[in-house]
Amino acid sequence: MDFSPSPRAAALTEAVRAFVRDEIAPVERQLHERAAEMRRQHGGSALWHAPDEVRDLQRKARERGLWNLFLPADHGGLSNLDYAPVAEATGWSALAPFVLNCNAPDSGNAEVLLRYGSPAQRERWLEPLLDGRIRSAFAMTEPAVASSDATNMQLTAVIEGDEVVLNGRKWWTTGIGHPDCAVLIVMGLSHPDAPRHARHSMVLVPRDAPGVKVERMLDTMGFFDEPFGHGEVSFTDVRVPVSEIVAGPGRAFEIAQGRLGPGRVHHAMRMIGLAERALHLACERGLSRTAFGRPLVELGGNRERIADARIAIDSARLLILHAAWKLDRYGPAGAVSEVSAIKVAAPTVAQQVVDFAMQIHGGAGLSSDFPLAEAWTAARAVRLADGPDEVHKSTVARRELAKHGAGR
Repeated sequence: MDFSPSPRAAALTEAVRAFVRDEIAPVERQLHERAAEMRRQHGGSALWHAPDEVRDLQRKARERGLWNLFLPADHGGLSNLDYAPVAEATGWSALAPFVLNCNAPDSGNAEVLLRYGSPAQRERWLEPLLDGRIRSAFAMTEPAVASSDATNMQLTAVIEGDEVVLNGRKWWTTGIGHPDCAVLIVMGLSHPDAPRHARHSMVLVPRDAPGVKVERMLDTMGFFDEPFGHGEVSFTDVRVPVSEIVAGPGRAFEIAQGRLGPGRVHHAMRMIGLAERALHLACERGLSRTAFGRPLVELGGNRERIADARIAIDSARLLILHAAWKLDRYGPAGAVSEVSAIKVAAPTVAQQVVDFAMQIHGGAGLSSDFPLAEAWTAARAVRLADGPDEVHKSTVARRELAKHGAGR
C-alpha cells in the first residue's frame, strides 16, 4: 500500500500550511480576545459574528483555490488519503477549517446532501453552504437518553400527510450558535415499530421554522467554541414538508454511516495537526526558558517526553492514513475497525501531547495567552463527539474477536 499523496494533494497541503502560518495564525489571538469580550458583555452565550478580518481571509482562501477542499473525489475533490494531510494542515489553527469552508458540521452536512440529497434539497441548501452564504447545524444527541447508542433517540419526526412534524429536544447541536446558521439536519424517530436501524429519519429543518428554539448555548469546559457553538434546541410541533426528509424515511442510520467514515478521518487528522502545533510550542518554550540554570528541555525527563510525543504523533498519523487508504479502496464497510481505531487514537495522542505542552509552559499554559487550554479541551471533547472511546473500542474488539470465531 502506498500512502503518498498525489501531486495535486501535495501542492494543496503545502499551500494550506503556508496560508495557515502566514495569514490565519497572526490574527488568531486578536479574534479570540474579541470573542471573549463579547462573552463578558453578553453573559457568556452571545452569538458570534464574523468580523471583517475573517471575511477577508475567506476571500483570500477562495482566490488561492483553498476553498471546499473536503469535497470527495467523486464530486471533483480529493480522495480520503489525499485529503488527510490537508486536514492535518488545517488542524494547526482552530480557525482554519472555517476560513477554508471545511469545518464541521458543515462539511459533513454537505457530504450528506451531496450523496443523499434530492436535487431540490441540494439547490436550496447545498449550493449556498458550499458558497459560504449560510452555515448549518447537526442535531442528533439528546439530553434525556444515552446518546452513545443512537437507536435511543426519542425526538419524534411523525409523517402526517405531506408534512413531517417534529417534537422533542436535542443538545450539543453543533453549529447552531453561528448567526448565519440557516438549516439543521435533525435525526428523529419516524417509524418506532420498524427494525431497530430503520426507525429513524434525517430531516432538513430551517433554523427559522416556527417551533425551533435555542434554549441555551452550552460551554465546553468554559469554552463556547466560537464561531459555531453547541446548543440545546427544542422542537415544538415543527412542521416541514415531507420532501425535506433526506433520502427517504427510515434511512438515518445508513446516512450516518456514510457520513461518519470520512468525517472521522477529517477529525483525526485535524487532531494530528493540533498535536503538531502543541509539540512545536513545547519545543520552543523548552529551548527558550531556563530553570535552575538549565534549559527546560534538559529538566525532568522532558527530552524523553518530546521523543514520546514525536513517536505517538507519527504512529497515529500512519494509523489514520491506513484507515483513509482502506476507505478509498473498500468503502466505509471495509474500514469499520480502522476508522474506529483512529477515532480513539488521534484525540488521545493529541490530548497527551497538549498536556505535556501545557506542563512545560507552566501557568501560561493554562491561560488564554497560548492556544493550549483550548486545544486540550478540543481534544478531550473529540473523545466523546461522534461516539465515545468505549463504543469505538468495542467495535475494534468485536471485529478482532470475530477472527477467532466469537459471535458465529
